[in-house]
Amino acid sequence: MRNPLRTAGTLLASLLLTLFVVTPSAHAQAGFTVSDGRLYDANGNEFIMRGASHPHAWFTHETGAFADIKALGANTVRVVLSSGHRWERSDVDDVANVVSLCKANRLICVLEVHDTTGYGEQDGAASLDQAVDYWLDVREAVEGEEAYVIVNIGNEPHGNTGYEAWTADTIGAIERLRSAGFTHTLLVDAPNWGQDWTFTMRDNAEEVFASDPAGNTVFSIHMYGVYDTATKVSDYLAAFQDANLPLVIGEFGHYHSDGDPDEDAIMAGAESRGLGYIGWSWSGNSTEVGYLDMVNDFDGNSLTSWGERIFHGENGIADTSVEASVYGDDGGGGTGPSCSVGYRVVNQWPGGFQGELVIGNTGSAEVYGWRLDWELRDGQRVQNLWGGVVEQRDGAVSVTSAPHTATIPAGGSVTVGFTATWTTVNTGPTGFTLNGSACALA
Repeated sequence: MRNPLRTAGTLLASLLLTLFVVTPSAHAQAGFTVSDGRLYDANGNEFIMRGASHPHAWFTHETGAFADIKALGANTVRVVLSSGHRWERSDVDDVANVVSLCKANRLICVLEVHDTTGYGEQDGAASLDQAVDYWLDVREAVEGEEAYVIVNIGNEPHGNTGYEAWTADTIGAIERLRSAGFTHTLLVDAPNWGQDWTFTMRDNAEEVFASDPAGNTVFSIHMYGVYDTATKVSDYLAAFQDANLPLVIGEFGHYHSDGDPDEDAIMAGAESRGLGYIGWSWSGNSTEVGYLDMVNDFDGNSLTSWGERIFHGENGIADTSVEASVYGDDGGGGTGPSCSVGYRVVNQWPGGFQGELVIGNTGSAEVYGWRLDWELRDGQRVQNLWGGVVEQRDGAVSVTSAPHTATIPAGGSVTVGFTATWTTVNTGPTGFTLNGSACALA
């Protein structure tokens, strides 16, 4: 997608599979790998992306989107970041918080620099080389997160002018990141505003893949108006599979100003071929492309027709998404972590109070990345919270871990504090769940 203000425009892998197929872990140390044209998670299980793009860089306060996207069945969220060349820079703390939100909601984080969109044609767009500079600046936020984070180097890094440089620019970006020590799976977008109608990416993908010493690069095609027939969709997907090269549909929609993409063929083709797809986009598109919003006004309970189609339609996310195995069985269809929550009012005054929550891990496995949900029954409103990131709708409160509270060791606990308002009564919260598992009151 161009931006919300414009139109949406292996040997190593084999070894890693042997090492990490044995024991799923909630805190896996290895990362994603590519083997024989397929993507595998850190436990050696094939992973097929099913997700939505979230325009985080433009709506940094909409952190509840991560939980809502997960609740609708996604296993992946593609997060818009900014290198500061066109929009406000997503700094290292912001990126670290995004990673924490992904992990707390058991989503794989595809992080992308959006400022590269349409380079060579879009005024002010950043080059892939500048995108690499950004990744090097924020590396501490993603280092050690290879099991949960995929680095999408730059969104749609060439427009329809100068796209011939895509191959050399992409190879240069991969080589710089690998030389700097990045071991993440790298996702590279096509030129021509992502749609590769010149087949520049398709015809040079083998050379680009071979340039990665880790053999850990995946290609991303954006399917909008160029892909308006089932034949065009199928031919493009088949070209990569026939070449045994990894491909995901990194963006697509049900309509676009440049034509009418065949979303049915896109989703069916991805499902039949075992390829990942990520739709554009959760919410916040400008009026002229507002039809690409999946939900109204960032409300996960208010799906648009596009949202209904991609989440609940044939070959949709709800029916085809499988959670990454690195999250183990502590939620997402598993048994959930064993937990306890201690609550106390630290101080109270007319119209306000300070509360404290002690979240205990009573199980035998570490919890890494968490989301605590609870209910306030008497109209209390959380004003400030420390130790996590809070969202509140009516009486329902969700807190996702901060980077420094993300790990709860077996038998251990973390503490969250907050201030809130109250009116006539101040009844204690109820219904605590941790990653979807009910917690005992301590």
